[in-house]
Amino acid sequence: MPLASPMLGIDHLNKSFGSLQALRDLSFNVGKGEMFGFVGSNGAGKTTAMRIMLGVMSADSGEVTWNGAPISFEARKTIGYMPEERGLYPRFAVGPQLEYLARLHGMNKTEAHAAMEYWTERLGIQARREDNVQKLSLGNQQRVQLAAALIHNPTLMVLDEPFSGLDPVAVDVMSQVLKEKVESGASVVFSSHQLDLVERLCDRVGIISQGHMVAEGTINELRSTESQQLALASGAAPEQLSAALLPLGITLAPDPLDGSAEAPAISGLTRVIFNQPAGVSDQTVLQAAISAGPVHEFGPRRPHLTDLFKDVVVATAPDQPETKPAKRSLWKKVAR
Repeated sequence: MPLASPMLGIDHLNKSFGSLQALRDLSFNVGKGEMFGFVGSNGAGKTTAMRIMLGVMSADSGEVTWNGAPISFEARKTIGYMPEERGLYPRFAVGPQLEYLARLHGMNKTEAHAAMEYWTERLGIQARREDNVQKLSLGNQQRVQLAAALIHNPTLMVLDEPFSGLDPVAVDVMSQVLKEKVESGASVVFSSHQLDLVERLCDRVGIISQGHMVAEGTINELRSTESQQLALASGAAPEQLSAALLPLGITLAPDPLDGSAEAPAISGLTRVIFNQPAGVSDQTVLQAAISAGPVHEFGPRRPHLTDLFKDVVVATAPDQPETKPAKRSLWKKVAR
């Protein structure tokens, strides 16, 4: 769905590393006050695209725009970035480190200290301000990394796997923080393999495969299908249910969610899914099902993001590993 006034524009990006084409004509937009989920399998090109957005890496062709103009150094100063591989100084205490990063963004000493106090308290790590980062659990390191991305009050946040390694409580805290940023007018782009979180949090989602955007839209748009899929839970035996519905042109399949929280397994209950035939009403289907036995549940079943991901990514040719530039030796320097 095109945006009337996108804040961030990714326009026909191409990037190759030798014979490997990491990005192929990649395009998408992110609007003001929008949370955009950027998903794809390992090596699909997500990190490469994010690095190009930030100016860490250059594209072979294409353009990154900010409010309709080529993104500048000044615009990039208002971006908060959270890398997948933690970019913190391991032997530097949390509080002073966050203040230092805030000063690099142009804050004075008083502003930097206030921002550090606010975000460490907001993210539940205020008691660890004097601890070196390397002494923290992986989850708390992730919270510090998010604080570093938020410390200068960015108008755009680019987050690479921000929920990795977090416990459920930390996931809820981080989710709420991102929602608040969006409500304040900031834009958020984040990648994640936790597709249930993407589905729950994001306004729109883009699915990338082999460097190219293969699906994009709101969750409702992506979950729309040409033919309606129905889910049925019946007390009838599978063969009885199949015999009752076959005259309507219905072929049953086992419900893949059987036993999940959405469709809990119940002894003696047959759970199936099927496509509603053209010209046959759902009430006609229901009456036929009732003739076979008691119906406990009946209704439409739209595919989840996980199903869509499998359809458009897993079904394609396998991705090649994404080539990434060598990491700088900041960690080694700090550890001396």
